[in-house]
Amino acid sequence: MKLLEALCTTPGVPGREHRVRKLIEAEIDGLFDEVRTDTMGSLICTRRPRPAGKKKPAANPTRIMVAAHMDQIGFLVSHVDDKGFIRVVPAGGFDARNLFARMVTICPDVHKPESDLPGVMNPGVKPIHVAEQADRNKVPELHELFIDTGLPADEVKKKVKVGDMVVLRAAFAKVGHTVVSQCLDNRVACWVAVRAMQKLKHHAAEIIAVFTVQEEVGLRGARTSAYALRPHIGIALDTTLCIDIPGTPGEMSVSRQGQGAAITCMDGASIGDYELIEQFESLAARKGIRHQRSIMPRGGTDAGTMQAAGEGVRTMTLSVPTRYIHTVTEMVHEDDMHATRDLLAAYLGEVK
Repeated sequence: MKLLEALCTTPGVPGREHRVRKLIEAEIDGLFDEVRTDTMGSLICTRRPRPAGKKKPAANPTRIMVAAHMDQIGFLVSHVDDKGFIRVVPAGGFDARNLFARMVTICPDVHKPESDLPGVMNPGVKPIHVAEQADRNKVPELHELFIDTGLPADEVKKKVKVGDMVVLRAAFAKVGHTVVSQCLDNRVACWVAVRAMQKLKHHAAEIIAVFTVQEEVGLRGARTSAYALRPHIGIALDTTLCIDIPGTPGEMSVSRQGQGAAITCMDGASIGDYELIEQFESLAARKGIRHQRSIMPRGGTDAGTMQAAGEGVRTMTLSVPTRYIHTVTEMVHEDDMHATRDLLAAYLGEVK
């Protein structure tokens, strides 16, 4: 789990994915035939066909784009006031109920982790000791949040500027048979992509693993990459809702923890290709890989923009069920991670 822990504790909000990209580049050294960064910042990793034995690769192999976004939800600094308190704007979708009394990391330079600053995020509201009942019942809104660095105002203004990245700070931990961390959405999918390619030895297709940028603010990196690469097939790797917990009816669970990789039939941005869904499900059954079908009523993945690129791309999303998405305690079952990795590797190895 060392790679996954490193991925989850490396800051990278939309448009500021530099450190995550550097980490992945180091991990995949020698794994692909060509690695480059496109104009948007997505990491494009190409592996040409590697048929078994003495077979020659096809002249025009099937081209598969596997997209896993690198960015996490976070914030950008919008203002530093005369007292040194920092205001931020969200980069991605937050539920304000999960943002009270949180430790954060401010990253003034994406290339220099040593310049990072710790801070405390709180809403500008009265403490419970002096708050009236109406104030206690109110859920503060995102614009009411501020960050306290514990430093004098002049020092804060020297170190922090508008546009600096801010991420929530939380530990990576093993809990039972699960891992718990911030930004498993979507660093667990980056882990799946890397580990599946390491597992895959022979394949007839040309595989292009793209670690995309700015998914959390509009599926942007996948759009430009798909237009440039013109794949025949697109596989988005992501997390999906796993709401198999108290307080939610069973029919709203979307996916269930420990039941394997989620073959996503539909979400808020795309409808999966029928033949791809059937192919993944049949392959999983044949290989004995645990799997489940899922439909996510809201939200989307990189499949949404891949599907509509150019003349259109046959596209599907393969997801890792994740409890408590978009919090600092996202939870993924280890068996589901491994099932997703194994199913992706098996599929890539069988495409003609």
